[in-house]
Amino acid sequence: MNWEQLLSLKRQGDTFNRPRNEQDETRLGFEVDFDRIIFSDSFRSLQDKTQVVPLSKTDFVHTRLTHSLEVSSVARSLGRIVGKELLLKYPELVEKGYQANDFGAIVAAAALAHDIGNPPFGHSGEKAIGEYFKTGKGQRFQSELTEKEWQDLIDFEGNANGFKILTESRTGIEGGLRLSYATLGAFMKYPKESLPKKPTNHIVDKKFGVFQSDLKSFNEVVEDLGLPKLRDDNHLAYNRHPLAFLVEAADDICYTIIDFEDGINLGLIDEEFALEYLINLVRDSIKSEKYHQLTTKKDRVSYLRALAIGNLVKEAVNVFLENESSILNGNFSKSLLDKCKYEAQMNDIIKLSVEKIYKSNEVIEKEVAGYKVLSDLLDVFITAMNNNYENIASNYDQLIIQLLPEKLRNPDEKLYNRIFAVCSFVSSMSDGYAIQLNKKIKGEVV
Repeated sequence: MNWEQLLSLKRQGDTFNRPRNEQDETRLGFEVDFDRIIFSDSFRSLQDKTQVVPLSKTDFVHTRLTHSLEVSSVARSLGRIVGKELLLKYPELVEKGYQANDFGAIVAAAALAHDIGNPPFGHSGEKAIGEYFKTGKGQRFQSELTEKEWQDLIDFEGNANGFKILTESRTGIEGGLRLSYATLGAFMKYPKESLPKKPTNHIVDKKFGVFQSDLKSFNEVVEDLGLPKLRDDNHLAYNRHPLAFLVEAADDICYTIIDFEDGINLGLIDEEFALEYLINLVRDSIKSEKYHQLTTKKDRVSYLRALAIGNLVKEAVNVFLENESSILNGNFSKSLLDKCKYEAQMNDIIKLSVEKIYKSNEVIEKEVAGYKVLSDLLDVFITAMNNNYENIASNYDQLIIQLLPEKLRNPDEKLYNRIFAVCSFVSSMSDGYAIQLNKKIKGEVV
């Protein structure tokens, strides 16, 4: 891989690549990506989607939207610091007009969108959709789908759905939000299809990042960026865009530290116990006198959180730059923070968060409710869509179809596409809207 190709400003529908030195400096192409994401309806729906605690009524617990904004902020710093060093190493990029802020803008935009495909109710929402097909009423469709199409459904993946949202045609002519291929590449943490499932311990094989319905857009992006194949087989799996490692690091830093902070503020983790875990991350940078002057739990936690994020940013940058050649050659197979000196401390925090936060009764009770809500919505809409296609739709089915976005009301000839149209529609809902719509469909007064 080479950096000039990886920093592609080309967008879906373009017939040529856009030279960096011909960009309008008042609104650069990579910055346009950020703007398009933040003004999209898919991004707005994140304001009522679960990050840690579903349907929390407190004013300090993070939603997917606040989490995404924070990840983007950390990602911008990572990108700019790395970009500054890369321009020193590759002066030909400077001659082409590239700046350190370009790296920051790409990583910030990709990070802003990193959760845009996640369904309601957190990661349990992904599992709920998968379970509807694996063990629920959706099992009846397995015999009519290919092996890969079926795997897309039973392992429904927010990352792949995010790529669909960012690239799927809105008009029938232009693709999605028409982001630059550089930003799409940085967004794709798992540039592979759903099968084979976890064939290796390589970071790319941890999940998957593209549904069968979106392979055309996927292939255009990886070809333009020059991403090399991960292995020599008949399945689509590619090495990551190097900047995807920075997007992942920003997400890892934020969800590890900030989810932990939410758990402390919610009282799910004892303050004295929790502060010890955070202090282990900041022993080299904490100013004891300043720390002991802080009188409230919230201030103490905020101070340690800021220091911890700063230390982890430095570590992620160091690991990236030390391994930049291996990353470009496709020989780097772990996340950046798995190679940093704070790996043990991070794992300790994650382990405690799983035990005290993610498996708390408050979280589990609401995730259980989410399973039922999503299963009911999928069944109602898929049934109506298929009955309409087969010209046996009842009056009730016709009313249900009117609740779908207009572009989905004319059923596709292919069963897989019809099912995925509903899955994407349900995934786009906020937690609150999914609950409200499910109640209305059941005839309950809202």
